[in-house]
Amino acid sequence: MARSLAGQRLVVASHNAGKVREIEDLLSPFGVETVGAATVDLPEPVEDGDSYAANALIKARAATAATGMVALSDDSGLSVAALGGAPGIYSARWADGARDFAKAMRRVEDELAGHSDRTAAFICCLALAWPDDHTEVFRGEVGGHLVWPPRGDRGFGYDPMFMPDARDDDLTFGELPPEEKHAISHRADAFRKLVAACFA
Repeated sequence: MARSLAGQRLVVASHNAGKVREIEDLLSPFGVETVGAATVDLPEPVEDGDSYAANALIKARAATAATGMVALSDDSGLSVAALGGAPGIYSARWADGARDFAKAMRRVEDELAGHSDRTAAFICCLALAWPDDHTEVFRGEVGGHLVWPPRGDRGFGYDPMFMPDARDDDLTFGELPPEEKHAISHRADAFRKLVAACFA
């Protein structure tokens, strides 16, 4: 059974500043105080799960064990149809340790050579973990297709090459104002489910 998050102080178990900022923005209307993983010097756990949900739970459980606080983590990635779902759970690894997403986007484009299908989806799993080992996971997804060259300097990761189907213009996630991206993103989809379960 879902637990209420109202009035909670929670740690956002991510070292990705863009993700932390998006999650903070999404939580701000609910009066939840958030602390980023970097702020409390949380080490990054080894993400060796076989799915978004498994990796999100690894991060959330590690954060709550280290801090004694409720932890919220995110595991997300880009799933490209013509590449059999890759990079998928390895999306960040395609950017190497330096998080060079210009390099990662170039790799996606190079591997799409000869493919006419450019459909893709962003997938997100949000995991909540409490100190007593209670956990919950919420999954979100947004479909779209990939453009080249990348466009826009907003967002992060693969956003500049992803054009969502949910809009009737040709803007990429990298071109959208944050509030417009938040309305339709995979993270927003997962977050709506979290809100329905934990703030109802």
